[in-house]
Amino acid sequence: SQDVQLPSNFAVLTGQNQPTPRAVINNYQGCANISQSGNFGNPVFQLNLNGERVSQRGTGTVEILSPNRLEVIEVIEEAGVARTGPSTNYSRLTPLPKGTRAAVTGKEGDWLRLDYGAWIRQKETKLIAGATPRKSIIRSITSRQVPGATEILFPLEIPVPVSVQQSDKTFTLTLHNLTAQTDTIFLNDGPVIKRLDWYQVTPDRVEYNFRLKSEQQWGYDLRYEGTTLILSLRHPPNLSSRGRLGVSTQQLAGIKILLDPGHGGAETGASGPNGYPEKDVNLIVSKLLQKELVQRGATVYMTRETDKDVSLRDRMDMIHELEPTIALSIHYNALPDYGDAINTAGIGMFWYHTQAHDLSVFLHNYLVQKLRRPSYGVFWNNLALTRPHKAPSVLLELGFMINPVEFEWISNPQEQRQLANAIADGITEWLATVE
Repeated sequence: SQDVQLPSNFAVLTGQNQPTPRAVINNYQGCANISQSGNFGNPVFQLNLNGERVSQRGTGTVEILSPNRLEVIEVIEEAGVARTGPSTNYSRLTPLPKGTRAAVTGKEGDWLRLDYGAWIRQKETKLIAGATPRKSIIRSITSRQVPGATEILFPLEIPVPVSVQQSDKTFTLTLHNLTAQTDTIFLNDGPVIKRLDWYQVTPDRVEYNFRLKSEQQWGYDLRYEGTTLILSLRHPPNLSSRGRLGVSTQQLAGIKILLDPGHGGAETGASGPNGYPEKDVNLIVSKLLQKELVQRGATVYMTRETDKDVSLRDRMDMIHELEPTIALSIHYNALPDYGDAINTAGIGMFWYHTQAHDLSVFLHNYLVQKLRRPSYGVFWNNLALTRPHKAPSVLLELGFMINPVEFEWISNPQEQRQLANAIADGITEWLATVE
């Protein structure tokens, strides 16, 4: 079979993500069986090539962990970053709430493999001295209504790892290292949940499938209080009094919207042909959009209102703390060095959680049609400002700074006002169509 290599994730942005033949094979893999635990030091690798045997001593050590003496860790970050493999090149999984405990079944560098299959950086955990790996049972489950959300409480013996999967009218929560002894669940009728079904999928994994009343989800949160896991599902905003455009000047009354003008301060973002920085036009359009939304009755929060540095973490924390109805991060685009700046243009939308998908598609189509702009497309993308899960969060790339023709449209004050008005109209229309 032909040996190939895959380009980086950025290649999909230019339509060049096809595998390419590898000229030189420089990555060899093998396996071996070791029947006992212990530290075996630096391994010696041997390769037979063209009739010759090449030997090389590895720079790292090999240690086989004893299944009877596995270490137990606890997540110390508010949301521990779980991944599919031992580096940041691997995809993110559902974040692990602070307090989650799991056994360590493997190590690579400063990465730990946890007993349910995910990897996490060691610095996001602490070792629980003297602890032994444990599973939990679960018996009864209860729920309660709090302002703006329904909370479901899962009393456990220990805080176990979790996974979330969202889909149309379903929210699935999986608890690992868990066996059910459940006979009773208390769940009254409410604004979000139609029914809760659960399944013991494997002897140590339980799946909770929430059947929802609406296709549109408005955000969720997971946290541990002691050993009780609390899932919070946000209620929909009050949309009953809202109609389509022209019905009222206060179509967005009661709606909270967070706007994030991308970049700022020392972080300039992309640049136009004349050096005009993206951070400036992001702020201009965001302020124009803020004005349009306020005129429609919305409460608007801004991550920045001046040219200043705001960290990605601070922007994400604002979404988490303010819990807006929706969050929009305003940007303009660029391309990698190998991109075609002259022939690439258009409006793009980026989403991560299922709850943001419909809004992304709607705004993309609305702006393309109303403003007669080219389409760059809709992308699922693991970005800092699409990852917040407490609200539908979308990152808008409203045009390409590096395209000289499109830049004339981007930097035109009249076009900026029309764009802000169109985004505000699109948000109003989308909210009016949500089930």
